[in-house]
Amino acid sequence: MRSERGRRGSRDRIAISLIFAVHGTVAGTYAARLPWIADHVHATPGVLGAAMITPTIGALLGMPLTGHLVHRFGGRSALRLLMLLWTASLAIPALMPDIGWLAAGLFVYGANAGVADVMMNAEAVRIEKRAGKSIMSALHGMWSVGGIVAGLFGALCAGAGISAVPEFLVTALILTVAAFLATGLLPADAELGAAAAEEIRPPRFALPTGKLLGIGIVGFCAVFAEGAGSNWSAVYLTSVTHASAAIGAYCVTGFAATMALGRLSGDAIVRRLGPVWTVRVGGTLAVLGAVAVVAARSPWLGIVGFAALGLGIATGVPLAIAATGRTDQDADSAVAGITSVMYASGLLAGPSIGALGSAVSLPFAFGFVAVLSTGIGLSAYTLRVGLDGATNQLADVRSPA
Repeated sequence: MRSERGRRGSRDRIAISLIFAVHGTVAGTYAARLPWIADHVHATPGVLGAAMITPTIGALLGMPLTGHLVHRFGGRSALRLLMLLWTASLAIPALMPDIGWLAAGLFVYGANAGVADVMMNAEAVRIEKRAGKSIMSALHGMWSVGGIVAGLFGALCAGAGISAVPEFLVTALILTVAAFLATGLLPADAELGAAAAEEIRPPRFALPTGKLLGIGIVGFCAVFAEGAGSNWSAVYLTSVTHASAAIGAYCVTGFAATMALGRLSGDAIVRRLGPVWTVRVGGTLAVLGAVAVVAARSPWLGIVGFAALGLGIATGVPLAIAATGRTDQDADSAVAGITSVMYASGLLAGPSIGALGSAVSLPFAFGFVAVLSTGIGLSAYTLRVGLDGATNQLADVRSPA
């Protein structure tokens, strides 16, 4: 029979996997219907990109509040509160009547996104430590699975001519219930025991320095490319290749699908190639995918390019976070700092692509993504710092609990 610890560990992994999937579904739902939102508020790419600055500001201002919430409510209750706020905030973008209100609504949306993301990654690191095996790549794979589900549903709604308002309201309600149930599967702080509960400290937010700086570069470049692809792939296909809104939404799904494939298979690939070469090869594929997007003047080449970009960046983020959690620095502080930098990168991607697209063109903007993606492969060697000692541990992922 399995031990109580083994059952508890399995329950924790199921819970945190569902939480990552819910978070990804919210983000994917918004991204898939971004063309509808832009048309609804009559925004050009440049104006829409400017509005996307507000979620960046909201996230950066909201992230420091995470520690206070953990201290006030405890780990599980804080995560539940943040996830419920995040799922409920999905309704905001579709309800805004003009670009001004959209910018204000995205400020709240971004703040909820940031604090929920930091908290769930910090919880994932704690669960990974208690499990004694690598789970981060699979968790981020579940985030991408959520994006796939959202993209498919968004494509069906767009194809049927359904506006984003009923879609977002129904989806927000379903995901709020799912987040409530998933967080309930996590152990309360008192169940962890005094030693484990002591690990739950308010995260401190400090910019990465020293050996964490290189890891931060990998994450920054990967998340920027991810934000560009997820937020702008549908817009790119509809405006540059003249694809339909439904095809644009399917492209978001394909982008999320390749990321999910790369992340769900990430542990097996790392066992063969090691973390450095896994990310190095992925970075090369990401550059090639971005170049294909730049060259695309037909929807299908654009879809292939975005799919390759998604596959290439898939393991960069989870392996960077895992490496950070295994350094000799305080784990909560290091992960909070890395996560903050990476999340800010993803949120900056939206307005940056919009500004470049408006000033020059969207193909030029994705040329910048191609250049930035080279940083993933060039900085991959820094992941050896945190993962050298854990490579053998990855081989034991399928060992009995």
